[in-house]
Amino acid sequence: MKSIYVGNLPFSASEGDVRDLFTPYGEVSSVKLIEDRETGRLRGFGFVEMEDEGAMAAIEALDGNDMGGRALKVNEAKPRAPRPKY
Repeated sequence: MKSIYVGNLPFSASEGDVRDLFTPYGEVSSVKLIEDRETGRLRGFGFVEMEDEGAMAAIEALDGNDMGGRALKVNEAKPRAPRPKY
């Protein structure tokens, strides 16, 4: 299972839209679009989880692809860096 970062999403995109975009490349396990904590509006990026083979094909095919007039940034998600403690 691979986690894929999807950036530069149009703010009008829904989880269903993103799932439909990735489904031709394999079974999508989950889609999570990130919202702003304060406003609840989408922040323009999210994560898709899918099987390894389909994930690599989707990354190759969809990186730079146009969605709603925006060029998507699609790559393998990297682990989140720990936040500094104050």
